[in-house]
Amino acid sequence: MPSKSDDYKADQIQVLEGLEAVRKRPAMYIGTTGEAGLHHLVYEVVDNSIDEAMNGHCDIIEIVLHSDGSCSVKDNGRGIPVDNHPIHKVPAVEIVMTKLHAGGKFDSDTYKVSGGLHGVGVSVVNALSLWTKVEIHRGGGIYTQSYKKGKPDSKLKKIGDSDEHGTTVRFLPDKGIFETTEFDYQILRNRLRELAYLNAGIRITLSEEDGKSQKFYYKGGISQYVTFLNRGKTALMSEPLYVNGEKDQVQVEAALQWTTAFRENIHTFTNNIATREGGTHLSGLRTALTRSLNNIARKRNQLKEKDPPLDGNDVREGLTVVLSIKVPEPQFEGQTKTKLGNSEVKGIVDTVMTESLSNFFAENPSDSQIIISKCIQAFQAREAAKKARDLTRRKGILEGGGLPGKLADCQSKDPAVSEIFIVEGDSAGGTAKQGRDRATQAILPLRGKILNVEKSRIDKILGNTEVMALITAMGCNITGVEEEDEFELENARYHKLVIMTDADVDGAHIRTLLLTFLYRHMEGLIHAGYVYIAQPPLYKITKGKKMDYAYDESQLKKIKSKFGSGCAVQRYKGLGEMNALQLWETTMDPNRRTLLQVTIEDAAEANEVFQDLMGDDVQKRREFIEANATAVANLDI
Repeated sequence: MPSKSDDYKADQIQVLEGLEAVRKRPAMYIGTTGEAGLHHLVYEVVDNSIDEAMNGHCDIIEIVLHSDGSCSVKDNGRGIPVDNHPIHKVPAVEIVMTKLHAGGKFDSDTYKVSGGLHGVGVSVVNALSLWTKVEIHRGGGIYTQSYKKGKPDSKLKKIGDSDEHGTTVRFLPDKGIFETTEFDYQILRNRLRELAYLNAGIRITLSEEDGKSQKFYYKGGISQYVTFLNRGKTALMSEPLYVNGEKDQVQVEAALQWTTAFRENIHTFTNNIATREGGTHLSGLRTALTRSLNNIARKRNQLKEKDPPLDGNDVREGLTVVLSIKVPEPQFEGQTKTKLGNSEVKGIVDTVMTESLSNFFAENPSDSQIIISKCIQAFQAREAAKKARDLTRRKGILEGGGLPGKLADCQSKDPAVSEIFIVEGDSAGGTAKQGRDRATQAILPLRGKILNVEKSRIDKILGNTEVMALITAMGCNITGVEEEDEFELENARYHKLVIMTDADVDGAHIRTLLLTFLYRHMEGLIHAGYVYIAQPPLYKITKGKKMDYAYDESQLKKIKSKFGSGCAVQRYKGLGEMNALQLWETTMDPNRRTLLQVTIEDAAEANEVFQDLMGDDVQKRREFIEANATAVANLDI
């Protein structure tokens, strides 16, 4: 008799009506049901208001986080149409709220540019909320309609008269769908601030009901954004260069400024959507920058005929750019819209940027000389780094032929089961070597603190012994030496890189230095989920023959309560205080240990945090520490 799973008949074919598909598979529409997906709901509604603004119909957007857990988004746009749809014979707002792929953005006459061309935004928000309420001011009237779990809970009603126009959408996320339904003010603030910079003259307000409130209004738009991003850095130009042009209905807007820093900081947007993975507009920008800088360097004879051309990495060193384009029909890679695919955009951005850069360099000879000098210095440093890397390759080091002497490698050659522990100091390294599982666990002790790569050029980075030991041990190439460098994830010798440091200030600093290096030059390891932070215990609790470990204060309290009075508590300040067996049992044993996986939810915010923590601006670092100090426990000073 066939099993139930094999009995496949017509009555097992499910047809999900309306928004049922969204509730069944929410991650297909918003990426995740975690914190990021929750905030995506807000962005979808806000993006509709921004689309109204981009088309000249809105200049005020108000977001309120209500005490009941709901969120409302109000704008002074045209208001969603309330008249009956000619085919479906129900109010247009009901169609918009309850049907996928329904909206005015498929019509180029209604919205010339838009970020939400898929037509799934507000209907998905409605589907994933316990309830949604819409209030529309349009045509002299006030109209309202409510919904439950995506379905109409009332008919559209006119409840009064109004001289205003606009739409308010208020929704309560469904606790049965999301892992958390508590909105994070900070996360929303960062995105709304970004939108205000990208849309000069729009007033955006974020507030908590009976709580804090912030207004975002930037008359200078993306030029102000670049100035904000470069706070604490020394600029090589008095003001950012502002670029604005249009070709074939594609609007190109950019602001850029070189600084004395060593990192590029480029943010790209299409129709206000952050394209974190770049795309054709970024390619056009890079091409224009490299060509323009080489042309002016040759013309001014700062780059001789016999000299090789400047690389893209050279011309972008210390450069901050915000590139925002408006495209009538953008082609994104998927609903998450992280990469732009329109082939024609590359040439358009290249043309607009090249013209503006040529004019700037011609009109600002002193600025251009300083910028080119910096690019040439970057070129010389990169050439030195390239020679150093090529030398090590000839010796077979980066190809796995020779590993660092202090590395205690594991016996396994299968990266999938192999893990490497980066350990602070030789003492802890020795203990870890004794306590490890030699079959699958490798130990690399680091002596002292590695170089702060945030404040160093690539040649200095590759000249650092501890950094080179880490690169060599992992077996991967790093990014940042040459333009065409790509991270070689497939060459990683271990699929777990575990940072294991002491639970004190020095340990935290070393951890941050290592994470900075990995984020800047081996980011692929983080995205692949290969980077972890070990969690050694803070306390050892004993009473007679009973013994246990506590990893935080709450665990300590529970264990002391369980053991009763008279128990002895040992506070571990360093890994070296443990013997090999203790270190294995508490921190290295795969069956009992706790590892924190390092992830990057928001690349732009991660970039900003690393700049603040590891850059030159002492004041920003102080502000960050003061703002986050209350969240830190068990800090040894």
